[in-house]
Amino acid sequence: MNGVTISFDKSRTYINLMLNPTEFEADVDMSEIRKQLESGETSGLYISEKALKSACDTANHYFKTDDGTIVQERIGERKNAEVEFRIPEDSMTANLVLTTPYGGRLPSFAAVMSLAMKNKIVKGISTKRIKALLKRAQKATSGEILEETIAKGLPPRNGKNSKFVPLVPNALDRILRPQSQGGERVDMRNLGEVICVKVDTPVLKRTAPTQGRSGFDVKGNKLPSVAGEWLEFKMGTGTVVSDSDSNLLISAISGMPKYRDQIMNIDDTFICSGVNVGSGHVNYEGAVLVNGDVTEKMQIKASGDVTINGFVESAYIESGGDIIITEGAMGKVNDTEGEYQCKLMAAGSIHVQHGQGVEMQCKGDVTIGRQLAYSRVRCGGAVVVGQIDNPMGNLFACDIVSQGRVEAGTLGAVSGSTLKIDFSPGFNQLLERKDGIDELLKQIRENNLKHKEKIDLLKSKKVPKELKRKMTDALELFNNETALLEWIEAKAYEIKVAKESYQSDVKLIANKRLYAGVTAKLNNRNWRSEREYNRSRVRYDAHQWHYDPIV
Repeated sequence: MNGVTISFDKSRTYINLMLNPTEFEADVDMSEIRKQLESGETSGLYISEKALKSACDTANHYFKTDDGTIVQERIGERKNAEVEFRIPEDSMTANLVLTTPYGGRLPSFAAVMSLAMKNKIVKGISTKRIKALLKRAQKATSGEILEETIAKGLPPRNGKNSKFVPLVPNALDRILRPQSQGGERVDMRNLGEVICVKVDTPVLKRTAPTQGRSGFDVKGNKLPSVAGEWLEFKMGTGTVVSDSDSNLLISAISGMPKYRDQIMNIDDTFICSGVNVGSGHVNYEGAVLVNGDVTEKMQIKASGDVTINGFVESAYIESGGDIIITEGAMGKVNDTEGEYQCKLMAAGSIHVQHGQGVEMQCKGDVTIGRQLAYSRVRCGGAVVVGQIDNPMGNLFACDIVSQGRVEAGTLGAVSGSTLKIDFSPGFNQLLERKDGIDELLKQIRENNLKHKEKIDLLKSKKVPKELKRKMTDALELFNNETALLEWIEAKAYEIKVAKESYQSDVKLIANKRLYAGVTAKLNNRNWRSEREYNRSRVRYDAHQWHYDPIV
């Protein structure tokens, strides 16, 4: 282009542009100059668009006004790479920000390390990441900004509080894990001896709290950890702290151990060889262990666990803990009144090896060893038929209300007998609690907002000395109300999460086959199997039931 001269200074670092309007044939084109700069030795160097535009505009003005003044401008330069370190306020990480050079040089690894030290980055440095970033920069275009975390601190790990380790298993835990016969085979009949501990038997151990581990930030500052705390034993009935070891809880009486919610209880245990007309009904304040059968029309009521190493026929059993029946339970059903002759009522969970014609009510889970049929179940947990780790039992012709999954090998029967499963009651309880909390939260929020406006108004005014005490009392009441509001908000969030979890937890799982006649219900949303399916899962999501094959 006539009248355009591009040159380097003596150090060959800066690019100079000279425009002579007297040699122009037309207005100088900025894009043409840029193309010329992108070729040859000036390619890849830094060009200031502002300086280039200013020079072109000035020269074009001179050209139009016949002014022969020559325009000279420094429009670019050869730039080395720019290095910057970004460290957040907590100093737990350090990022290297590298702007690639415009025809200049990249820093060496040693130079980057030296700059890091000057920026007080001394701990947790990854040399591998720095070298990788420098390698990337060699292939990057001029002026590209690359960023990488090149140092990380180590957050402190606080110590853990002391733990409580039960030294004897609960009866239900023992039943659900049959004893091995050596090798990998498991004998489903060998359920192990039911443990009744003697006096002075160690039942619960307290482990020492850990000290934790200190950490550091990238600047080398030590971050101390908080040591765990000693937790006191929550003393249950029938236990005392050992005289020889303050970290050991021993049984004060002979009985059946029960560990729940970090509390070990030893229930005074009534042991008999069977419950029948000869023994009479059993009503006991403690645990009951029956090494035999419970015959027709007999009753057992206990405040603790009821464990029956035998068969139950048309009997009534009520427990303040778990009910465990190592054989089966069976009863007749009065068709006209729908009354079950065999009833199991537990405050905890229920385990039966196999059941037919049984009514079960419990707050925990219902686990069945082999098969459950023609029964009614109301439970606050899951219903599992088969081994707990691989349920392959049969479940059919039952009426079930559950608050957890229903899982078995086979759901329903070839005959198409109805298996009804209703998840609604537990969900409706959650909805009622949620509505109540939400209404209360709304009222307290409105009141808190009004009170805040009044408190702010009072703070903005000068309060007489005689009213300062009342002002202090008002502030305390307001702070208490705010704390209550925060607590209710946390509870509202917990219930919201519980509602979402409930909907994801309720499901039907058939590990072998799902037959026609199986229905699932959650309020007004129903699902029914109209044909036979192989291994499958029925789950609830987005207000609908969904069927999925298990592959």
